[in-house]
Amino acid sequence: MSQETQAFSCKMCGHCCKGKGGIVVSPSDLKRLCTTLRMEEEEVIRQFGEYVGTKLKIRVGEDGYCIFFREGKGCIVHEGKPSICKAWPFFRGNIEDPVSLHLAKDFCPGIPKEISHADFAAQGKRYLQENGLLDGVVLPAAEDFACYQQHIPGVLCDTRLDAVAGDSRIGT
Repeated sequence: MSQETQAFSCKMCGHCCKGKGGIVVSPSDLKRLCTTLRMEEEEVIRQFGEYVGTKLKIRVGEDGYCIFFREGKGCIVHEGKPSICKAWPFFRGNIEDPVSLHLAKDFCPGIPKEISHADFAAQGKRYLQENGLLDGVVLPAAEDFACYQQHIPGVLCDTRLDAVAGDSRIGT
C-alpha cells in the first residue's frame, strides 16, 4: 500500500504572511488572539490591528510581513492565529481549481509539486472540516473538477477535459 503524499507541510518561509490588507480578523479570531496573547481586546486591536472601513485587519510591519511573523520561527501566535491563516493553503480556489493550485505550488514551497489536484482537494476538505474552518461553506466533490492539463503544462489532474466535454455546466 503506497503512502499518501501530504498536501501541505509548512516551511515557515513567510510567503503567505507577506502583503498588506489580507488578514481580516473576525470576532472569534479576536477572542482567540486575546487568549493567546493574554491581552484585552482593546489592547490587541491597538497594538496589532487596524481598521479598514469597518473591518479589523492585522497590521504588517515595515518589512511588509504580518506583524506576527518571525523569520525562522513562523507565526508567533500560531495557536491563536486568524482562521484565514489556519486555512492556508486550503483556500476555496485551490480546492476547486487545478489552475489555482498550480499557481499556489509555484508560490508556496510547502505544497509538494507532485501532489494531484484531487488528492490536494480531498486532504484540504478533510483538514478544513476537522478544524472547523468551513462555517457552512459547501465545496464541490472531487469528481466535479474539470482538468485544464491541456492548457497548463505540469498541472496534475485526475479527470480529463474531454470527459466533461458537452457538459453544459462547464464552458469549453
